[in-house]
Amino acid sequence: MEMSIESFEELVTDELDKLPDDMVDGLENIIFVVEDRPENGEDLFGLYEGFALTERGQYGMGELPDRIIIYRHAHLAACADEGELRDEVHTTLVHEIAHFYGIDDEQLHELGWA
Repeated sequence: MEMSIESFEELVTDELDKLPDDMVDGLENIIFVVEDRPENGEDLFGLYEGFALTERGQYGMGELPDRIIIYRHAHLAACADEGELRDEVHTTLVHEIAHFYGIDDEQLHELGWA
């Protein structure tokens, strides 16, 4: 599947807007970024960079924002059409937001999101 970076960014924004309010209302000091692929060559759909809420002690003003990165090439390579792509982006967003809240991969697997 092919899609421009601009169109993919719009799709990610659309899927982010569709997430439940109780999932996104608690997000603080976090940015969402689209990149083509990880610099280290790993095959990832997304990545959470930062400190989970459960690991924050004296977290406060002046901190650099945490980042959720969505990787375009991995998503396009795995999906045959836009419907599949939207589903996979949705799953990736939920997965990475869960890491923000301190939910690890094992718990996500148990919940069916990994």
